[in-house]
Amino acid sequence: MVAEGDPAPDFTATDCDGASFRLSAVTPGRPVVLYFYPRSFTPGCTAQACAFRDAAADFGTLDAEIVGISGDAAHAAFKAAHRLPFRLISDANGALRSLYAVPSTLWVLPGRVTYVVDARGVVVRVISAALDVAAHVKGAREALEALRAGAPAAE
Repeated sequence: MVAEGDPAPDFTATDCDGASFRLSAVTPGRPVVLYFYPRSFTPGCTAQACAFRDAAADFGTLDAEIVGISGDAAHAAFKAAHRLPFRLISDANGALRSLYAVPSTLWVLPGRVTYVVDARGVVVRVISAALDVAAHVKGAREALEALRAGAPAAE
């Protein structure tokens, strides 16, 4: 798995609105929260997406972009149904999961991992909590606040 202190692997993908996203086009410049989640419309993934949605203003004041990544294709409907103000990217072939070496949960389910990437393109926090969806938002916010304060972002 990509670890804290590693350069974030760059990628280009198309989001559910048809826009192109390239990580290195955002960094350097501003931080990015990449969160990998198993599947749209499941209870845990819905709770996680809505928690990021509800904290979007906080992330905006920290100048961070949020990007959700999952292997399913229901992103446009999921985004609309929950009024998600951030990008969702489909990773149907698993290339991004492989690039970040996101582990599976129970060897079968796609893992739930969040990477906070600083404005230099370096991973400063990795949050891997399959069941504690709130930990992803809390940990990402703490890492971004630490970056803003000039402190180390790692726990």
